[in-house]
Amino acid sequence: MLATSDFKKGKKIEIDGAPCEILECSHYKPGKGGAFMRTKYRNLLTGAVVEQNFRSGLKFPRPDLEVREMQYLYNEGDGYAFMDMTTFEQLSIPADVVGDKGGYLKEASAYKVMLYENRPLDLEMPGTVVLEVTETDPGVKGDTVTGATKPATLETGVVVNVPLFVETGTKIKVNTETGEYLGRE
Repeated sequence: MLATSDFKKGKKIEIDGAPCEILECSHYKPGKGGAFMRTKYRNLLTGAVVEQNFRSGLKFPRPDLEVREMQYLYNEGDGYAFMDMTTFEQLSIPADVVGDKGGYLKEASAYKVMLYENRPLDLEMPGTVVLEVTETDPGVKGDTVTGATKPATLETGVVVNVPLFVETGTKIKVNTETGEYLGRE
């Protein structure tokens, strides 16, 4: 059980039988009446964001969330195929659960998948990934403007902006949250 005094950003609680993640919370003590916790949370099943106040001292159960290490196999079009590293069972994760992270998934790499009652809820990505540039325009001699960039297609199909000196075949490091080029590998 998790009391309202233990609320912090990122904590998982169960509200009305659904797993939720706390996005924001602050303790509030009005001049008259009891204290309460102003909370903003996201329902992990529906994605709905709710703002709600809870009286101090209330307790909430922790959801039965499981995090498993799984290996990414391939893209199925409407989903992504993963294999559990311990049982070798395959699981299809819908594209809406993976979201923009799908552009940075590398085949045969391991990722952490959050499950609730064997239903995939979220995919935990590393902060950076190393991917190879498969297509980009060649840099033109004389284009030496500081900070100039050009689009480059990576091995997973995602397009990022890279400096002019990056060529096809170069392995680069990319931030998975922002899609920014971080450097050559």
